[in-house]
Amino acid sequence: MNTYIINNYSRLKPLLFFLPVFFLVAIMLFLYSENALDATQYIQIQKDSFYFINYQLGHYPSFEYNITQIGDALVFLSFLSIFIIYAPKLWEALASGLLVSLLFSCPLKKIFSVPRPAAAFNNDSFFIVGKALSGHNSLPSGHSIVIFTVLTVLLFAFMPQVFKMKILWFFAILFLGLFLAFSRVAVGAHYPLDVITGGIIGYISGLLGIFISRKFKIFAWINNKKCYPIFVVLFIICGVCLIQKIIKEDLIIFYLAFISLAVSLYKITAVSLYEITTVYAKK
Repeated sequence: MNTYIINNYSRLKPLLFFLPVFFLVAIMLFLYSENALDATQYIQIQKDSFYFINYQLGHYPSFEYNITQIGDALVFLSFLSIFIIYAPKLWEALASGLLVSLLFSCPLKKIFSVPRPAAAFNNDSFFIVGKALSGHNSLPSGHSIVIFTVLTVLLFAFMPQVFKMKILWFFAILFLGLFLAFSRVAVGAHYPLDVITGGIIGYISGLLGIFISRKFKIFAWINNKKCYPIFVVLFIICGVCLIQKIIKEDLIIFYLAFISLAVSLYKITAVSLYEITTVYAKK
């Protein structure tokens, strides 16, 4: 599996950045044409679409609230933790991509300073699931950035070789990403353009993560079994964090993430113990 992923990543060309950059420029030009480069007008031109999407999806609050948690890096990465053993190259790209996404997300939120829906509209006029977020950090959606960063790394890691399957795989990942990202609109946390912009930035971050992992060996230590005890400790810490989330909100998605992490912890602990016993046996 790891070799397959390495080979897939080696085929990627810088031209893949052209389309997402084109879409970002198109969004900027659209906002400019609508005189919506300021926060107030940016919100107003999306008011109707926000209410429509929020109303259509907000009828399933429990489902949407569970789904939107996948945008939490702790939850999403827990589901992928097993790949540290079987596909460390995937995790090299993930680690690089998520660091890049962090560098994009935090500064841009401060630069744009767009009020969240709960800070801009009457809270009784739309569905709010969970805590009402009323800060001025709506653009871009951090959850959407995380979702598309991770999905982009997965998209190219497991890209099929047959052309027809490539098309199906691409649209399956795209649909999943949009489905997860627009849950942020459903729970009343973001406007549509927040998640679209976040998704594009996430795609760019994922690509950058792949290219960085190809050129530099910053996270090459992930492939070293001697470092597995570090992951054992990290998995335990993440497990404790998930338990705290379960105690606080008792969502099924947290249980599933915890189970996935527990399986990975068992597997990586077994590999670590085997390595240790092998070393001592040779002595």
